[in-house]
Amino acid sequence: MSKAEQPASTGSGPFFERCYQVSFQHSNLSADELFHTITCEMEQFSPDLLADFEKTKGKDHCLAVGDEFKIRILGPWNGSVRVSEMGSDFFELVTLENHPEAGRIRFSLRQHPHLPDTLQFEIHSWARSRDGLVAFTYDTLGIGKQVQEQTWRTFCERVAEYCGGLPLGPVAVETIKQDDTKTDVRHEA
Repeated sequence: MSKAEQPASTGSGPFFERCYQVSFQHSNLSADELFHTITCEMEQFSPDLLADFEKTKGKDHCLAVGDEFKIRILGPWNGSVRVSEMGSDFFELVTLENHPEAGRIRFSLRQHPHLPDTLQFEIHSWARSRDGLVAFTYDTLGIGKQVQEQTWRTFCERVAEYCGGLPLGPVAVETIKQDDTKTDVRHEA
């Protein structure tokens, strides 16, 4: 039986919007070919020592709406996600009950809006911690945050590497943290 979705509204602590982005030129694959590979072989882009994806619901191969994954995350952070939406250049996962986060994450691959022969891969999440204990260890102590950030940086790097593309710089990371009193925006390269 599938678990219930765990939207950000059910979480605790600050609301985080995070974006991991890499742009790369001269891909050996078209955007469509590369996106197809990402959706059919997602596990190969994730660093399995940090986050190991195992499909628990759905066909063995390519992603489809309704597919579910169990993610074994370094430390006590295991959780499950469901594919909630798919388009020609994006897919979105929602967290399921008992995942350390409450929210959603979107993976997209597009032509760069301003540069020719350049693709832009992005992982964009909107989430809060599942509960106060996770919020404390994740945000205050920074334990889960480091694992998560390294997982998605590596995922982005592997996408660019897989297609033989020339990255135009390191993976850019932007974090917007919103709590009851303020909004804090942080950019990293």
